[in-house]
Amino acid sequence: MNGRLLVVAFEGWNDAGEAATGAVRVLQEQLDVSPLFVIDPELYYDYQFNRPMLAADDDGRRRITWPTATISGPAKMAGTDEDPAPLADDAELSVSGANGANIFLLLGSEPSRSWKAFTAEVIDAALTYDISTIIFLGAMLADVPHTRPISIFASSENDEMRGALELERSSYEGPVGILSVLAEAAEDAGISTLSIWASVPHYVHNAPSPKAVLALIDKLEEIVDVVIPRGDLVEEAGEWENGINVLAGDDEDMAAYIAQLEQARDTVESPEASGEAIAKEFERYLRKSSDGKGDGRNEPPTLR
Repeated sequence: MNGRLLVVAFEGWNDAGEAATGAVRVLQEQLDVSPLFVIDPELYYDYQFNRPMLAADDDGRRRITWPTATISGPAKMAGTDEDPAPLADDAELSVSGANGANIFLLLGSEPSRSWKAFTAEVIDAALTYDISTIIFLGAMLADVPHTRPISIFASSENDEMRGALELERSSYEGPVGILSVLAEAAEDAGISTLSIWASVPHYVHNAPSPKAVLALIDKLEEIVDVVIPRGDLVEEAGEWENGINVLAGDDEDMAAYIAQLEQARDTVESPEASGEAIAKEFERYLRKSSDGKGDGRNEPPTLR
């Protein structure tokens, strides 16, 4: 992980519970960074899908903010060839080792069109700023219980990265978001990549998940070797879990469904669980979830 690191998150399909973008925003708040590169939104966004937002600025004037993607980094880098100052000098972030001035951020909305051209702009900017590794943050809806630690999966298509960090290669095949497109282009350009994904309980998909944000930050801190202040995240994660407990307590179907998820999760994580036992437990759970018997529905319940 030597060299400059770019941490990436996009709103939209890759951002269940706003966990990935929430984690990058935590970094943005703690790091002394300024915009270095902003993509022109005209070519890449459908404004009827990603609408511009009207809000008051610091002077009280109402301004329109357009959907886009922005790379942020040390302020001294903007328009100069100077080496950046350590990011932690004026922030509550303690960066260890050689990473003191090496963390960059890319935050934006997933583009609506022209993904190849969009990707080319991002990769060109990454090469311009001499980024050596890109870390993609994502979050997906999954059949997981909110009462257990958020599941995190880290993977890489880069052989050297997998060996150094003991990561796996993802076996997923199917539709992808902009993160996968950028990752392939980055590897082709000689920039190593890794992905960190959080699993967010699908039955609370309408609400932001501070517990998933916290899990992503924990894993990012472990891999990048930084110390990231959690602020109010720990308290917010507890309130989020307690709030779901209250709602589920008034819904027998939901409480029973969560108990099934907890049983499946505990079986998988028990020390004595064999591969065969785990497979049988999930087969039993999937059969029970898919046959729709009992309440006459084919879909699991959802909190609203």
